[in-house]
Amino acid sequence: MLAEVFPYSHVVFVALTIIYALTIVSAIGVVISENRNPVKTLAWVTVLLLLPIVGFLFYTFFGRSLKNTLIISRKNKLLLKNETEFDHTTVNPSELSDDNRQLVALANSLVEPHLFGNNAISIFTNGEDKFNALKEDLLSAKHYIHIQYYIFENDNIGHQISDILTKKAQKGVKVRFIYDHVGSWHIDMSFIKKLRRAGVEIYPFLRVTFPEFANRINWRNHRKIIVIDGHVGYIGGMNIADRYVTPTKEWPLPWRDTHLRITGNALAVMQYTFAVDWNFMRRELITGKIESFEKTDDEDGNNIIQIVSSGPTGNWSNLSLIFLKAISQAKQRVLIQTPYFLPNDSLLKALQASALSGVDVRIMIPLKPDSRLLRYASLSYVKECLEAGVRIYLYRPTMLHAKCVIVDDDFVSTGSTNFDFRSFEHNFECNALIYGTAFNARMRAIFDDDIAQCDEITLEQWQQRPMWRKAAESLARLMGPLL
Repeated sequence: MLAEVFPYSHVVFVALTIIYALTIVSAIGVVISENRNPVKTLAWVTVLLLLPIVGFLFYTFFGRSLKNTLIISRKNKLLLKNETEFDHTTVNPSELSDDNRQLVALANSLVEPHLFGNNAISIFTNGEDKFNALKEDLLSAKHYIHIQYYIFENDNIGHQISDILTKKAQKGVKVRFIYDHVGSWHIDMSFIKKLRRAGVEIYPFLRVTFPEFANRINWRNHRKIIVIDGHVGYIGGMNIADRYVTPTKEWPLPWRDTHLRITGNALAVMQYTFAVDWNFMRRELITGKIESFEKTDDEDGNNIIQIVSSGPTGNWSNLSLIFLKAISQAKQRVLIQTPYFLPNDSLLKALQASALSGVDVRIMIPLKPDSRLLRYASLSYVKECLEAGVRIYLYRPTMLHAKCVIVDDDFVSTGSTNFDFRSFEHNFECNALIYGTAFNARMRAIFDDDIAQCDEITLEQWQQRPMWRKAAESLARLMGPLL
């Protein structure tokens, strides 16, 4: 009957079957040709063969690679590099330890070579202090404000910041604003339109629309960067949201996070990072010198900094490699704070090797993170760490959102990068690497204060957890590369 109504139905069915089979075979060919980790490649091939429709959709959204994709033309990159004066250094390499010189060399190989001294740093561990300082700096802006956030909430603190941006734009200050389209998905268009009417140039990063949905949903800009007049900058883990300032139903205290306020020569690279992202969205190329910062007698004004960005378009996983190098050469201690602990195999082995060789390795994660799935995935790595001698702490008071790696007495990395697959492979991130004993001591003191509010997990306790927890952790771990 069907053949009578559709005389060519069999031919169409065969043709569609062939096209479908060729699509799956082509996808498998692409996966293999990317020369990824064999385990990951085999996993994708298996899924595509056993669950072709589901596998193809998952690969389209989450499995594709953007490595070696140009996000800025070579011409514009050269213009920005010349304008930023990356080759200019205010640091004598002999001031650094041998280990730190190797870290500097690694970072220079991964990003545009730079190393700047004469930087003053203020550390914020709560949202109230950070936002009070930020509002004061924004109100003092005279020429421009460059602001970039993963999440910008349409809430009380969001309105306070947007009101300041509106007033400054109306007074002639150039305000450029990047927000991540997925991270800030729920922002009302009326909120955006109000800023644009005032003269704020505000745009979403990788706007997710059809038909580009599959090409963009997995690549998120997780950076939190502000540069004001080339004089002051902010970088860290806090988004613009009330949860960093006021309690919520789920958390009785505001979220605990770490953010830096920087004045000094390192702002040149923060400006460069923002300019690359701005140009990537096909906006104009931002150029302009960053004013020099004079050395002060205050020890907090003599910090040595590298700013390192990373993203899925780069040839290397920049911050993953830096963490791997820093952890591998640790002699005394490795202290890590992260909301989500999903290390790749290399980093997990480095942590285990350091602990087994006598290095004091401590990892702090939240007792109650903002995602149950990520909680179970993070906890799936606890047993392997405890068996190697890594000490694991669960932060009790509230959501721990800080992202810090502290190594020995003279290296710290902090910024937007979580210790997980997504930050290392899929997100656009940006961290400050700070070399020196003074800043390291300040960060270690904060870590010690946080430990006093943690529960330490012992191997004996961990082995007694119920079977359903073990099963949930194992299943969540399978989703790790997608989380």
